[in-house]
Amino acid sequence: MITTKQVGHLLINTMRNILLLICFALMSSFIQGQEILGDWYGSLQIQGTKLPLVFHIKKQDSSYSTTMDSPKQMAIGLPVAITTVENSQLLLEAPAMGIKYTGEYDHTQEIIAGTFQQGGLKLALNLSRDNFTTAINRPQEPKEPFPYHAEEIRFYNESDDISLAGTLTTPEGLEKFPVVILISGSGPQNRNEEIMGHKPFLLISDFLTRHGIAVLRYDDRGVGKSEGEYATATSKDLSRDTEAAITYLKSRKDLKISKLGLIGHSEGGIIAPMIASKSKDVDFIVLLAGAVLRGKDLLLLQKKLIEEKSGIHDSIVNRSQEVFHGAYELIASNTKTNDALKEELAAYFKEETNLSINAAQTNSLIESMTSPWMQYFIKYDPTTALKEVDIPILALFGKKDVQVPAIENALALEKLENKNIEIIQMENLNHLFQESKTGMPNEYSEIEQTMSPKVLNLMLEWILERD
Repeated sequence: MITTKQVGHLLINTMRNILLLICFALMSSFIQGQEILGDWYGSLQIQGTKLPLVFHIKKQDSSYSTTMDSPKQMAIGLPVAITTVENSQLLLEAPAMGIKYTGEYDHTQEIIAGTFQQGGLKLALNLSRDNFTTAINRPQEPKEPFPYHAEEIRFYNESDDISLAGTLTTPEGLEKFPVVILISGSGPQNRNEEIMGHKPFLLISDFLTRHGIAVLRYDDRGVGKSEGEYATATSKDLSRDTEAAITYLKSRKDLKISKLGLIGHSEGGIIAPMIASKSKDVDFIVLLAGAVLRGKDLLLLQKKLIEEKSGIHDSIVNRSQEVFHGAYELIASNTKTNDALKEELAAYFKEETNLSINAAQTNSLIESMTSPWMQYFIKYDPTTALKEVDIPILALFGKKDVQVPAIENALALEKLENKNIEIIQMENLNHLFQESKTGMPNEYSEIEQTMSPKVLNLMLEWILERD
């Protein structure tokens, strides 16, 4: 899901576990009298997966500062930790993450050759000026001019006292038309659900509006031009933002709306049924890789699939399942304060885990697992809302999706025996509904296709049939 939303918390959470929580800030200074201002690029090789890193070095007065990006983890602008320079030697440390980097600057080749360490992990990490991000090709990305009206809009979430910003696209020349609201996956997303160079919501919006369907897409709270704070929000909180978008559309007397629907991707596929189960204003919903399994079960399943596909030994995968199952159960049954829960998890990991992560990494993991979003997600059962939805639902799954696996989630949906639900599992598609080889998150940025045309056409035909 999520991401997602990601790949958002589902994607981000899984990748953190596999990559041992690699998320760090690095670099600044003078090496042998050479200023190294500007951008540096490198990649870590982990279990056959390439993790690109970008470092942006600036000078302020007599000191240097740097931010770091990890594009595949959707982490941008991470701050500098500790930098020590002696002659041509560079020592970088991020104590909170248990990270240490040692490198040597080669002025003849303009590279920094070094070694990255975290816990028991030790990898080569060489940095150069070669910008590997400029060659990204996204042939499906829509380009202006557009044959429809695009309007910058704002709407107000009265319950949370925040204003949200978005774009409303409406077809030209139609007296009446259906309208859909796009709900993004997990993690802070802008109105285009931008991820790894792809803009799937821009593509969906453009495609549907060209074919007679109006679309509202908006920046998540705390993202782009929207107010609010994303870090403390749960799926339930985010659902109120979508409800506010519905209220806004219903207030627009100039819009001749024939039907109103919701399209939710990943976590958005959880939020859409929440709203539709209690709102009379929603006429249909489309779920794109919407999770049906309870959160704690989905996290374990996606973790298992990604680790297996990464070539991790079965014994480690199985032990990891045991450890994290126990941790998720503690969170799911928790009735204590957040501090007490953290202490309980710390004691649990100390006793149970044989994973090669140190105390700092364990603390970071616990912080992630006890965030408001994660606690809510672990406990939430999406079928609770889905059972109450009595409007048409189109549920699409990619058969190569390792974040919201198609077989298990489709089966859980079938067990509801809701005749309003049409379930389709699509061959060779991943979590972003790209045509893929493995379905692994590391492919997302490498695939030029943003979304399979089969999915776009299927959604279009299904929505028009409802109108």
